[in-house]
Amino acid sequence: MEVEERNQLISLYGNAASLLSEAVAGLPSEMWQYKPSPAQWSVHEIIIHITDSEVNSYIRCRSFIADPGKTIMAYDQDKWAIKLRYHDQSTTDAMELFRGLRKASFELIRNLSREIWSHTITHPEQGVITMDDWLRIYADHIPLHIRQMKRVFESWKGNKP
Repeated sequence: MEVEERNQLISLYGNAASLLSEAVAGLPSEMWQYKPSPAQWSVHEIIIHITDSEVNSYIRCRSFIADPGKTIMAYDQDKWAIKLRYHDQSTTDAMELFRGLRKASFELIRNLSREIWSHTITHPEQGVITMDDWLRIYADHIPLHIRQMKRVFESWKGNKP
């Protein structure tokens, strides 16, 4: 990856908490539990998922830097949503934890040497991935879920009694 592209992705990555806060502030709280279908997530579940994903991202980021070549843990996000009872968890706590984890990783990656960006780890389902791959995935993770939340909101508006 070219340095300019990486720097743009690092900036997007670092702004994720603000983007997420702005997005959820625009969604009425009475619709956060709404699920467009049993197989789709509510805004509440998406927020908890984002934080669980960020916990994994935080560990993966550090594995690239301190333990390259390591095999990391995969997880089933749908199983986690059910087994960890996402609807019973606090979105306020999740957002706070997300902000802290993302800030810590952003501060860590802002000035890494070029060589570290080519470090790899092995994901059990995706195979070998570089730190650049990780950055692409997690820089887009929040914008992807913001779009998902907007679709849930549109569905809710269309199905309100």
